[in-house]
Amino acid sequence: MKAKILVIDDDTSLRRVLEYNLQEEGYEVETAASGEDGLKMFKQLQPDLVITDMKMSGMDGLKVLNSVKESAPDTLVIIITAFGTVDVAVEAMKAGAYDYITKPFNRDALKLTVKKALQFSGLAEENKRLKDELRYKADFRSIVGSSPEMEKVFAMVRKVADTEASVFITGESGTGKELIARSLHTNSSRRDRPFIAINCAAIPRDLLESELFGHVKGAFTGAVKEKRGKFQLADGGTIFLDEVGELLLELQPKLLRVLQEKEVEPVGGSKVEKLDVRVLSATSLNIDKAIAEGAFREDLFYRLSVIPIHLPPLRERRKDIPLLLKYFSAKHCNNKISFEKEALEALTMFSWPGNVRELENTVERLLIMRSCDVISYSDLPDKFREQETRKNEVVRLPDEGYSLEQLEREIVVEALERNAWNQTAAARFLRIPRHTLIYRIEKYQISQQ
Repeated sequence: MKAKILVIDDDTSLRRVLEYNLQEEGYEVETAASGEDGLKMFKQLQPDLVITDMKMSGMDGLKVLNSVKESAPDTLVIIITAFGTVDVAVEAMKAGAYDYITKPFNRDALKLTVKKALQFSGLAEENKRLKDELRYKADFRSIVGSSPEMEKVFAMVRKVADTEASVFITGESGTGKELIARSLHTNSSRRDRPFIAINCAAIPRDLLESELFGHVKGAFTGAVKEKRGKFQLADGGTIFLDEVGELLLELQPKLLRVLQEKEVEPVGGSKVEKLDVRVLSATSLNIDKAIAEGAFREDLFYRLSVIPIHLPPLRERRKDIPLLLKYFSAKHCNNKISFEKEALEALTMFSWPGNVRELENTVERLLIMRSCDVISYSDLPDKFREQETRKNEVVRLPDEGYSLEQLEREIVVEALERNAWNQTAAARFLRIPRHTLIYRIEKYQISQQ
């Protein structure tokens, strides 16, 4: 692909000489007879390089340089100046010019200077690309996992990150939904724009609308000045609506309008503001149940979930637990920490109802309380040893006999507890259909305490 060069010079003969010599080298060249015309052409052409004379009638070369750099800071500019005015050239270099050529100039010197400038531009672009790739890899590695379940998640993130599609992330609390959202943003073309996260469940009911959409002065008692909402702050970037399943039913139509019309109306305001925001959202609730019960609008769900991504709970990707233990040990401790086999097995087989968040907290506690750099089974909190006791109690029946119904009830409760009361996961754990598990729950009147 030919490099595009814009030549700006009010000297017709010099302009033609520059054009001829540069075209001879295979460049695509456009010319302008004044600084004003040159800037108009610059906005249309977006050239790779600008060559401008310093002394011109009307707008001089320094003003052209400043305007180009203000519009496109990465564009390279070469200044042409008269012999003996090196001080002017130095001033131009300070203002951001790549290089300067003095008149009268040698054609070979011109070609060499232009060649070096374009090589420099190409190198800068390559460096930017490599930095972007490095940033992508560094960000992606913050999500630890090599299990087949997580590989599917990674593949989906790679595929949809650099699109404008709304992504709906589901998963239990502590599975890393915000990490996925940040990875989607960081690996998109919006990476240099804001990433604004808001937890819809953590904002007081009467403040949520103002937090999301902003308000004008006097909109309500206490609104002493105008406030921009999270959507306005995210303009040009990405907004992450965490726990969107908890969003008030009366606010859902307004969010739907924002998604449909790409505009927001602050509380108490009469003017709408156009927005360019990518929306990512997440929930730990059973969203299908919320829709069925009328707690969440189905049309809003379809707007938010153009691309659904489900994060599996930690108990469904146990292969990742040793990797996570190693990762969090290194994160929270400079020393090299290892785990004895019995301790590693207990940690790996634990149900982790709090998922990755709970595992990290456990590792941090173990590191603080440890007596040496090898974590043993005896170092583990009581709940891990109680887990082993409960497992033994299920299979060791007393000599005097035991009620089959009571045993079945205990097994169902145990399965639900291990799986954080997620019925689908508990049914999978027991290797029975979900409707069979629901029947047993209703039969034995089991409920979460």
